[in-house]
Amino acid sequence: MKKIKVSFQGEAGAFSEQACLAYFKDSARPVARESFRELFDDVVGGRSRYAVVPIENSLFGSIHQNYDLLQQYPLFVVGEIKLRIGMNLLTLPGTKLADVRHVYSHPQGLGQSDAFLRTLTNAVTHPFYDTAGAAKMIAEEHRTDAAAIASTSAARHYKLKILRANIETDHRNFTRFLVVARKPIAVKKGMKTSLIFAIKNTPGSLFKTLAVFALRNINLLKIESRPFVGKPWEYLFFVDVDGNPMETDFTNAVGHLQELTTYYKNLGSYPAGVIVR
Repeated sequence: MKKIKVSFQGEAGAFSEQACLAYFKDSARPVARESFRELFDDVVGGRSRYAVVPIENSLFGSIHQNYDLLQQYPLFVVGEIKLRIGMNLLTLPGTKLADVRHVYSHPQGLGQSDAFLRTLTNAVTHPFYDTAGAAKMIAEEHRTDAAAIASTSAARHYKLKILRANIETDHRNFTRFLVVARKPIAVKKGMKTSLIFAIKNTPGSLFKTLAVFALRNINLLKIESRPFVGKPWEYLFFVDVDGNPMETDFTNAVGHLQELTTYYKNLGSYPAGVIVR
């Protein structure tokens, strides 16, 4: 069977690769990329059929760059998955905790492990482009004075020791990933929908736009605001809605919403993601 190319950000062993394999299972051929923008470029350019993109973490919040990229690129959300994230302190075999003077990880990894890191009074933290990339660097440069915060998969892949396991500040640590593609999927009952809109800066305008859903008893699952690039002090609102175009109330709500907005984009309807531990 020919495997589907799916782009993810990071190196082998990254949490995004785990999400990719958990979602697509044996049908995926993961393609590692250094930046989030490269994921979107891959899909738009046809180099990959899909990309798996982290969008928010239950401890550290939203990944704002990816919200911006969803608005900028002509792609659609076709799926999601919620991955349990276990952060681990990885070192070369033989390195002790007292030897660690530098800790490297993605800013999200550092943020999610903040409480543990504050106990390392002799170590300095360094943001890195990727959790697994930090592990790869420790292994390739044979850094006996440093550690990486990354997954158990990264520890196996780069033959590092798990010096401390599950160092995340709260063990209820999950990251939600979106699957994006060039075309939307067929809408079915039970799907959720992601939308982007902008509104006039007038009293009550946001209340009125959100009311189009409340009046029809449609639940808003998520709302996020981002600066509207090119329009200083104006904002884009990203919302996840428990509804889809197969439902009359949803269709009527969206029609009403478009009458009140200055910008509107439907990112697609897709099944709510399962939690993978």
